[in-house]
Amino acid sequence: MQEATPKERMLKKIRKALIEKAENPFPKFEDTEAIFASSPELLEIQFAEAFNKVNGQFIYCEDEKDFLLQLKSIAQDKKWTNIFCWEKELQGLIKNQVSYQTTDYEFINAVVGITTCEALIARTGSILISSGSAAGRRLSIYPSIHVVVAYTSQLKNDTIDAIQFMNEKYQGQLPSLMSVVAGPSRTADIEKTLVLGAHGPRELFLFLIDDTQA
Repeated sequence: MQEATPKERMLKKIRKALIEKAENPFPKFEDTEAIFASSPELLEIQFAEAFNKVNGQFIYCEDEKDFLLQLKSIAQDKKWTNIFCWEKELQGLIKNQVSYQTTDYEFINAVVGITTCEALIARTGSILISSGSAAGRRLSIYPSIHVVVAYTSQLKNDTIDAIQFMNEKYQGQLPSLMSVVAGPSRTADIEKTLVLGAHGPRELFLFLIDDTQA
């Protein structure tokens, strides 16, 4: 009988693996408490510290009125132009504070994109966004400045908590795109020199509105 070739032996192992359901060798892998120690700090403090470490610009707002004042002040100070905002609820909040485009007309000239987000991940200082909002896939990627408006009620400890939050919100019918934003776009591909804005926004602002008293 001719001996099986290495390829045939490998294919046999693959077929066997497909037939036999293997047990999970790490059954507690998705148990976040078994991997990461919990922090005694408030989630907003954890998030702010981690977010600043990845070159994000964090702005805490006591309420929506404070947010509007700070947004207007920063927009004027930095001379923001060609601002785009496509979410109706967000447009209603920031109206009369900054001038913005509500459609994608002349989107190629966009400099600032203002969006909401799905959740904030405190442990990593990351922002979870999706195509489920009217901002879609483009507004958080194309403009060189991305401004995110979020509330303290959206703060979650870790990624698994954020996904669970999303599942509850969308009742299991998750959006076609979900993405985790960890600071401004960056690369060090060329001579290991860090460059911001290589594949997306070079600046990322996060306005966190405290809604715990709402």
